Amino acid sequence: MTDLETRAAGRRGALRRAAPALLGYAAVRALGLLALALWSAARGKSAYTLLTARWDSLWYTGVAELGYGYEVRLPDGDVHSNLAFFPLLPWLERLGAALGPLSYADAGFVVSLLASLAAAWGIFAVAEHVYDRRVGLCAVLLWAVLPVGVVQSMAYSESLFTALAAWSLYAVLTGRWVTAGTLAALAGLTRPVGLAVTAAVWAAAVVAFARDRSRAGADGAHGPPSAPGEGARRVLGMLLAPLGAAGYVLWVGHRTGDGPLGYLDVQAGWRNGFDGGAAFARFVAEKFTSFPAALAGAALVVGVALLVRLYVAGVRQRQPLALLVYTGIVVLLALCASSYFGSKPRLLLPAFPLLLPLARALARARTSRAAAVVCGVAVAAAVYGAFWLNGSGPP
Repeated sequence: MTDLETRAAGRRGALRRAAPALLGYAAVRALGLLALALWSAARGKSAYTLLTARWDSLWYTGVAELGYGYEVRLPDGDVHSNLAFFPLLPWLERLGAALGPLSYADAGFVVSLLASLAAAWGIFAVAEHVYDRRVGLCAVLLWAVLPVGVVQSMAYSESLFTALAAWSLYAVLTGRWVTAGTLAALAGLTRPVGLAVTAAVWAAAVVAFARDRSRAGADGAHGPPSAPGEGARRVLGMLLAPLGAAGYVLWVGHRTGDGPLGYLDVQAGWRNGFDGGAAFARFVAEKFTSFPAALAGAALVVGVALLVRLYVAGVRQRQPLALLVYTGIVVLLALCASSYFGSKPRLLLPAFPLLLPLARALARARTSRAAAVVCGVAVAAAVYGAFWLNGSGPP
C-alpha cells in the first residue's frame, strides 16, 4: 500500500468513527430548521430570509457582490463600514455564485451548512484525540443543542470560523504544524477572533520547542530531535498563522489611510472595541435597577459564572495548552468587547472546548439517560432558536 493509499484509508476510518456524531448533529440541526420554518410561517415570515438575508448576512453578501467601500452614516454620527467584515466568507460566496446558479445569499447558506458539518467533525476529532470517541460524540451533540445553535445554519461566519479553528487545533495536537498555521491564517481571514487560533498555535509551538530543548539537555548536547525537520515545520506554522488577520488589518489601514490601527477605527464606527468588560458590566448592573429585569441580570451573572467554572474545569482536567489558550481568548474577547450585547452568545459559539467537561460527564451517563437529556435540550433549543431569530434584534 502506498503512502497516499494509507492516508486515504486513514481518512475513511476517521470519517467512519465520526459518522454517528455527524448524523446526530445533522438531526439536531434539521429539528432546529423545522421549528424555525413552522414558527416563521405562523408569523408570516420567511425562515430562509431570516437565515440568509438579514443583519450581518446582508453585509457579507454586499461585500461578495460589490466589494469593499460601502458604508452607512447614521444620524448619531456613527459610520457602519463593510470593512468591519473579514473577507473569507464573502470570497466563498462569490466563488459559489460564480460556479453555479446560486445567488450570493444561497452560496452563503450552502457554505454555512457545509462548514457547520466540518466544524462538528473537527470538534469530534479534537475531543476524541484528547479523551475518547464517546466524549467526541457528546461534545458534538452539546455544540449542536446550544440555545444559539441556529446561528450555525445562518449565512454568518461562525460555522466557517469554528471549522477552521477546530481543525487547526487538531493539527496542533497531532503535530501537523504547517497545516495548523495554514488553517489559523484562514481563520484569521474569517473573524477578528482569529487571533485566538494564532495564539494557540504559537503557545503550543513555544512549549514544544522548550520540551525539545529540555529533552536534548537531558540526553546530552547531541540528543536526537523529536523528528527530522520538525523544528522547521513548527517555525513555518508559526509564521503562517498570523498572516490572514494581519494581512487584512494592514490592508484596511492602508485603504482607510489610518495606518496599522485603521481597523480599530472602523470597528469604533460600529461602537465595537475592547473595554475590559466595562460596557457588559454596566449592562448587567442596569438590570438590577428594576423588576423583573433583575431576574435577567441574575441569569446573566449565573451564565458568566458557568463559563468561568467550565474553563476552570478544563484547566483542572489538564486540557492541552492550545485549547486553553484558544478558549480563554475567545471568551475574553466576547465578554470584554463593547459590542451589542445580543451578539455575545453567538460570539461564544466557537469556544467549543468549554463543552468538553460537560461532554465527559454526559459520556459517563447511561446511553438512555444521555439520549433523553440531549433530545430534551434539542427540542428546547429548537424552540428557542425559532423564537430568537423571529425577534426584532440581530443575533
